[in-house]
Amino acid sequence: MANAADTRGGGVTTQSPEGRAPTPGALVREDGYASGLRNRQVQMIAVGGAIGTGLFLGAGERLHSAGPSLVIVFAVTGLFAFFIARAMGELVMHRPTSGSFVSYSRELLGGEKAAFVAGWVYFLHWICSGIAEITAVAVYLHYWSALRAIPQWTLALFALLVVLGANLISVRWFGEFEFWFALIKVAAIIAFLAVGCWLLASRHPVQNGEAGGPQMITDHGGMLPHGFLAALIIVQGVVFSYAAIEMVGITAGETENPRKVIPKAINSVSWRIVVFYVGSVLLLVLLLPWTAYSGRESPFVTLMSHIGVPGADQIMNFVVLTAALSSCNSGLYSTGRTLRSMGLAGSAPHFTTKMNRRHVPFGGILLTASFYLLGIVLNYIVPERAFSIVLNFSAITMIGTWAMIILCQLALRRRVRQGRAEDGGFHLPGAPFTSYLTLAFLLLVVVLMACDGDIGTWSVACMPLIALALWGGWYAVRKRVTAMATAREQEQAPDAAADPAGA
Repeated sequence: MANAADTRGGGVTTQSPEGRAPTPGALVREDGYASGLRNRQVQMIAVGGAIGTGLFLGAGERLHSAGPSLVIVFAVTGLFAFFIARAMGELVMHRPTSGSFVSYSRELLGGEKAAFVAGWVYFLHWICSGIAEITAVAVYLHYWSALRAIPQWTLALFALLVVLGANLISVRWFGEFEFWFALIKVAAIIAFLAVGCWLLASRHPVQNGEAGGPQMITDHGGMLPHGFLAALIIVQGVVFSYAAIEMVGITAGETENPRKVIPKAINSVSWRIVVFYVGSVLLLVLLLPWTAYSGRESPFVTLMSHIGVPGADQIMNFVVLTAALSSCNSGLYSTGRTLRSMGLAGSAPHFTTKMNRRHVPFGGILLTASFYLLGIVLNYIVPERAFSIVLNFSAITMIGTWAMIILCQLALRRRVRQGRAEDGGFHLPGAPFTSYLTLAFLLLVVVLMACDGDIGTWSVACMPLIALALWGGWYAVRKRVTAMATAREQEQAPDAAADPAGA
């Protein structure tokens, strides 16, 4: 079978008519990428994709809303996040590519139309998420009095220039930035876990001279102080804490020895979810009553202030600052590679295919950064609402991206069973049952968003508008895309005839 599994640069799967499956040999290599990411960087990118501002900031508000049940919600949601990461890993082992699931959608879900939808939905996700994160960076910088005189839009622009520079220089520079961003987050969590465990073991007083323990839960309403419905409602917020968990799969095309490194990185996501998310939240509810937390500050800062750790708020503000920079950094990296894959197929502007001499797809990165500038304008016009405006739209597109990954994984397993694709040996456990269960879970999240009131309802209501825009976009470029696909297929036909069994 045609399987470009050893083509580290990835491939563009082509087809002639819109609905026909790709023929053998119809994979166009996305040459030009450098294998600049090392094992330690990929491992840290895997960590960074599983730790974000959703934990550092969002946990406080959700503890206040649902109490200790947040521990269970993080565990259940983390399980589905792990399923998505494993599904991404199964696709990567089939064929490592920096085109990511856009390339897989093209190959497995119906050709160029599927790739067009997957790519632009992912692009929209990172545009909204990136604007939210550079806004968050500006807000965090304003925490320090020395910077409060600087306008929020100026700080947001500074944040954008920092991560843009890291991405344009080289993939190794991106990897180094992301390595240190992730290391700061991991070090902060490990330090918190160590301090929290010591507080529990030593029976050190935390709340009004009282030591932590199970009584912090049992004496304040139990695990479900507001009932099961409150716990169910916060699922939609918790799921977004795991955004970017698919990032490790996108690094495959630029990773040294991806077949060894990527599975190891993805498998490590499971215990990191248990330790970092579930473990951290469990310590929070064991050391202080859930009523002590609020959405106005990080729950970690709240706890540290109760035990008298000097400068804890300053340290934690720096940590969440790096978490936001990490997310924005990852967004530029991801969309640059995704847009190049689409550009090679004609679904994105041609300049997104351009590479600089350091093998960086600068065209796609600059296009993404230009949209981030809209966020700078938003910060100038409505600085107090900029974050919330874009965050909910990011949530909708993220769910669409995750659903596409699962659909690609299901299509790949079907081809393997039919003998039309080779088994990469790295599977989503329990598939296809876990695949369908994950899709049902994502649908539940959308329903919960629709029932969540004003912001969530309007976000879900915009889904038909997004679909209409994608439909119009596809019909605007479909002739060019199908013509390019036909030309590539004809160009590669002699190779397929010479090797009918596939490479």
